[in-house]
Amino acid sequence: MSSNTKTLSRVPLVFATGMLLAFAAVTGAHANEEPVRSETVKFDDLNVGTPSGVQALYDRIHRAAKRVCSEPDALQQVAARACMLKAEARAIATVSLPQLTAYYQTKTGDHSQPLIANR
Repeated sequence: MSSNTKTLSRVPLVFATGMLLAFAAVTGAHANEEPVRSETVKFDDLNVGTPSGVQALYDRIHRAAKRVCSEPDALQQVAARACMLKAEARAIATVSLPQLTAYYQTKTGDHSQPLIANR
């Protein structure tokens, strides 16, 4: 009976590994086809010292990441989602505002970004 349990518990691991390999193949193939896309997000018109200003900046970053990483091909949607999350996290880290980082962490549950600003 314990051998069946071991076999069943390996199924998710094998599936996850297969998905990672598929993701790497899609991402690698896509990376060779076109240059890196980027978009500048301006926020000098926002008061990032207020909650509404921070939310507006996050919304702008989120929409820009969506535009930059969008893919019309349904097979590349997983890679597009990963791209969007990575671009968003990178932009939040680059801006380096503790209020924005805290909002991002609350919104996404991603606590990998430090809360210390480099200003």
